[in-house]
Amino acid sequence: MSASEIVVGVLILVSAFLSMAAGIGIVRFPDVLTRLHAATKPQVLGLAAVLVAILVQVPTWGVLTTIVLVMTFQLLTQPMTAHMLGRSAYRTDHVRRDLLIEDDLGRDIEEHDQEDARR
Repeated sequence: MSASEIVVGVLILVSAFLSMAAGIGIVRFPDVLTRLHAATKPQVLGLAAVLVAILVQVPTWGVLTTIVLVMTFQLLTQPMTAHMLGRSAYRTDHVRRDLLIEDDLGRDIEEHDQEDARR
């Protein structure tokens, strides 16, 4: 077994562990916002580990270009998706507000509603 095969195996195991951690977090965490953390953070890192494993196994320029594109789109879309899901959950009252330490969005919405009432 070569060193590159060992590295690929370790990276795949890391990715599998992160996927398992994300699944456990989604099941165990109490509300949407904490579940978003469990779903997004390990998912991005797990994908990065798999992509690096692919690059180690098949080190060509075509594969590198594809991996860079996939990771770029992932890093651009995942935070926006999580933000929009969290905001939507907040506005439809699917968030346990007792778990919030600082409710910035609630304060902003309240200020905006007061400004609208003054008009």
